[in-house]
Amino acid sequence: MRSIQRVFTYSLISIVVLVAVVFTVYGQKDIPVEKIKAKYGNAASQYLPLMGMQVHYRDEGNPADSTPLVLIHGTSSSLHTWDSLVAIMLTQNKKRIIRFDLPAFGITGPNPENYYAGDYYVRFLDSFLNVLHIQKCALAGNSLGGSIAWRYTVAHPEKIDKLILIDASGYPLKNEKGSLGFKLATIPIINNLLLVVTPKFLIRKSLETVFYDNQLISDAIVTRYYEMLLREGNRAATLSLFKNRTSISAEPIKTITRPTLILWGDQDQLISVDNAYLFQKDIQGSALTIYKNVGHTPMEEAPQRVAASLESFLNK
Repeated sequence: MRSIQRVFTYSLISIVVLVAVVFTVYGQKDIPVEKIKAKYGNAASQYLPLMGMQVHYRDEGNPADSTPLVLIHGTSSSLHTWDSLVAIMLTQNKKRIIRFDLPAFGITGPNPENYYAGDYYVRFLDSFLNVLHIQKCALAGNSLGGSIAWRYTVAHPEKIDKLILIDASGYPLKNEKGSLGFKLATIPIINNLLLVVTPKFLIRKSLETVFYDNQLISDAIVTRYYEMLLREGNRAATLSLFKNRTSISAEPIKTITRPTLILWGDQDQLISVDNAYLFQKDIQGSALTIYKNVGHTPMEEAPQRVAASLESFLNK
């Protein structure tokens, strides 16, 4: 009996020590938003009071353009995912380009309701565009941002001039590899540990699933994604999003009649290229471009090719 108690005691002590070591090595406190602003904001950054948040956005390019291009990033990303693409497109000096950090992500951070379902993001986008007096726009979204874009188009077709879906979510996933971070965020107990234990190597491993060419994953990119996640409130918001994620019907996609361009990386491990063909089938008259040897974020891996695709589509 004593030997059993001794083993139990030693085991318990070992577990406590292990947890203490993990927290010491990998435990990270939230980063205050002002520090994140100072590092990742720039002269173009603006902050819009909206729905209980200070929404970080950038409004660049031709101010006379009455139908701007609005860009929506994906899960755990920020408006910085569009940096290379926007830099290329602004050299043309033709379009007004607006991008922002979604609630739960980037500098914007969590919303007061701790609610991040698709209908919330549609309401948020509508409020954002109304405050900026945008009556009609070309709307582009990647991944989660693509889902928000097509859902918004279904709800408010009169406000959409053209729709661009870039490796967008919308259909049930089948056999996709998925990122390590996304998988851990759905596992009970472990996902709660991620609120305080967030190893930086986990961010790199997740990005290696997002990018096809891992040589493009610089230390600066890993650090940006990592520190944006540590922005105060973002880990809890991201976890809430994953915990409360529900499947949505893809049927409304068939009702979209606005001119639509579908862009996809053929090596996407998060949302298979098969989904690109589903969108093309369901959106009558839509155009599809597949980029060879590109992963989940073509605008980061192949910005020149994406810029050329957008220029051609938007100028028709």
